[in-house]
Order: sequence, then C-alpha cells, then structure tokens
Amino acid sequence: MMVQGILLPVFVLVGLTFALLFWSGARRPSWFAQGKAGPADAGAAIYDPLQLVTLFYVLVAMALPLRQADLVMVMLAWVFVVTRFLYAGVLVSSQGERNRPMAYLAGALVLLAMWVYFALKILMPL
Repeated sequence: MMVQGILLPVFVLVGLTFALLFWSGARRPSWFAQGKAGPADAGAAIYDPLQLVTLFYVLVAMALPLRQADLVMVMLAWVFVVTRFLYAGVLVSSQGERNRPMAYLAGALVLLAMWVYFALKILMPL
C-alpha cells in the first residue's frame, strides 16, 4: 500500500483549497466595489471545488484502512488534483467562463474512474 503516495495529493489539494479561500477573501471587497460580482460569485471559488473534493477525500479515507491505495489509485489521485488546479485557474481568471464546464467535467470523470476502480477492487478481489 502507498500511504504517502495517496496522501500527498490530498495535502496538495488541501493547500489549493486554503489558497482559494484566502484569495477569495482578499478579492471579495474589490469584487463588490467594482460591481463585477455578487455573493454567489465570491463564494464560487470555494464552494465549486469542494463538491467533488469531498468525494475525493471520502474515497481516500476509505481506501487507506481497506488497503486499496495502490499505484493506480495514486496516479488517478494526481490526475484529479491536476484537474482541480485547472478548474481553480478557470475560476480565478476573468476569461475562463467558457472552459468552466469542461474543467469540472474532467475532474468529475477522473473521480468517477477512481470510484469505479475502488468499487471493483472491493467487490471483485483478484
């Protein structure tokens, strides 16, 4: 089992979440002063990434004690983290609205693949 391997992407994702938290907190007054965003937009930088990330954290929390954190899970975890960075980049850029659904879908598909792989390993041991 690769404990450090599966936890490193978790730590990176936690760092990204805190960075977005501080970034959105610092940007919020200027968003409102310029009239460019409302409260929903200010919170999107935090709320949107947490929708999928929560499922990722649950999967890792289950995979560790069940000893299912193998190389495939670690590689998929890193791909998921990369998609979250792409999504965060779309959120913080002013030109990224067109790419937002694609970035979200990419992360969702990777996470779905992780869950399917995990479920198959648990339900159909080789």
